[in-house]
Amino acid sequence: MAHNEHNRAKKGGGFFLIIFGGLLLIIAPSIYPADQTLGVISFVAGFIIGGLGFYIRFIKKTSRN
Repeated sequence: MAHNEHNRAKKGGGFFLIIFGGLLLIIAPSIYPADQTLGVISFVAGFIIGGLGFYIRFIKKTSRN
């Protein structure tokens, strides 16, 4: 095929989600140390977002083959 690069899947936002989840996991609980519920929610959200990015970036790519 002459233009096979047009048929490739785009990289997507998996790497961005991993970075954003890591930042949220580490930084967000320390922003509001007085409010523990917000810290726990941001910790869990960072873990979920980072896990979703890891799935999109690495796991989903290998399961297609």
